[in-house]
Amino acid sequence: MVTIGDIMKVLAVDPGYGRLGVAVVEKQNGAETLLFSDCIETLKENELNERLFELGTAFQKLLDTHKPDVVGIETLFFNKNVKTAIGVAQARGIILYLAKSAGCTVYEFGPQEIKIAVTGYGKSDKNAVIDMVKRLVQNVPEKALDDEYDAIAVGVTTLACVQNTSK
Repeated sequence: MVTIGDIMKVLAVDPGYGRLGVAVVEKQNGAETLLFSDCIETLKENELNERLFELGTAFQKLLDTHKPDVVGIETLFFNKNVKTAIGVAQARGIILYLAKSAGCTVYEFGPQEIKIAVTGYGKSDKNAVIDMVKRLVQNVPEKALDDEYDAIAVGVTTLACVQNTSK
């Protein structure tokens, strides 16, 4: 179990294989600060195995560069497109494997849990989540892709969860 000390760094993920939202959020002296965020995109015309390889390589570089204490990731949200859901599940599998291989504790949250942690309401829309992320976290970019904001929200949720479980 991870406990909050003076500093804790989270590598947070909004999973996907077309776009993978990632964020590194740190809690230091009670303040949540965004150290890095991005949206890793793969080309639609590439085969799924190539796209997954690219995501795995990019995620490994993030682990090596940022050396997070924990990884937070959103659980799979099933939609009607089974092919997409299977690809996202495979991307999540790679991320979970790499996170554990790096010695990170992994926290997983459903979309509703993230919305509750960030906005206080489990049925908040995207705009409400983005607005609260900008209020709660220092250094959030004014404009970014939704996947990037979602990853930052996962980071906020992870920090709150770890803080609550370490009391």
